[in-house]
Amino acid sequence: MSNAEMWTAVSGGVVGAASAVATFWGGWAARRTRGDRRRDDFTVVTDRMETAIVRQEKRIAELEQSSDRQDQRLEGAGVAISYLIERVRGLTTWVRAAGLEPPAAPPVPERAREFIHHDV
Repeated sequence: MSNAEMWTAVSGGVVGAASAVATFWGGWAARRTRGDRRRDDFTVVTDRMETAIVRQEKRIAELEQSSDRQDQRLEGAGVAISYLIERVRGLTTWVRAAGLEPPAAPPVPERAREFIHHDV
């Protein structure tokens, strides 16, 4: 074996060793550590939480709108009931002024008693 051939073989061995070290280093550097997996798991969990929070915020907004509509309906119903009470009182007064007696009212239903606090 000549000197040139020996240098070629040695340099080929050195390049091969360097290539092996670089491959090993690259594989080692690319591996996922426990911390990396935990961070990725945390990211997945926080993404899911953000999705759930957005969904809950949307649901709360829908419930608030529904509550507002119900409040408006209740307010309107209260005004309508007040109007009807005054109308019945006016008619009762007119009937009595005419010398007649209005018909007896049926008993107040149990569920309505908590809301009716006057006699018509």
